[in-house]
Amino acid sequence: MTTVFADMTSDAICAFHDRHVADKDWARASASAADVWAWIAANHRCNILLWDEEDQARRTDVGAEAIAANKRAIDDFNQSRNDAIEKIDEALLARMASIATTPNAWHNSESAGAIIDRLSILSLKLSHMEAQTLRSDVSAEHVSACNEKLRRFALQRTDLARCLDTLLSLAGKGRAFWRVYRQFKMYNSPELNPYLYGRKR
Repeated sequence: MTTVFADMTSDAICAFHDRHVADKDWARASASAADVWAWIAANHRCNILLWDEEDQARRTDVGAEAIAANKRAIDDFNQSRNDAIEKIDEALLARMASIATTPNAWHNSESAGAIIDRLSILSLKLSHMEAQTLRSDVSAEHVSACNEKLRRFALQRTDLARCLDTLLSLAGKGRAFWRVYRQFKMYNSPELNPYLYGRKR
């Protein structure tokens, strides 16, 4: 890894995700714009909380009001998650400000922040699927199927981690780049969602 991204190896990021995979109650990050690790933490925390809300939203033993509260929490955490992805990208791109991009540099369609977000989600999938393989109240077939899914998740994370390392290595030499496109959910906006600004009843 080039010097500008020396601390941003996929091994370090995946290890961080794994260490904090169950930390639902950790403090919210108050990060400076350049503090990429604080934004990685904020993104990971949102994914942890999102996972829990998504599980709860599938309940059938509670009323509609409880499920609606879960769905609203999912919207809020998703927006915060996307905001954190953009902050990760901003912090990484700031490190590259003095690096000239070569004329034939590779334009990656997915940003580094989005890849880090996907690695965060994969750490959750690995943790939750591993827990399924350790259950004693299920059939051997259930455990076997979960072990197979666990192997696939591990392979997917290995491949994705290599993609991140490659992108950052090339970007640090000016041979690759990505853009921040400013994701915005129109349905969350009172000005853009017709059900919220009054056109539809």
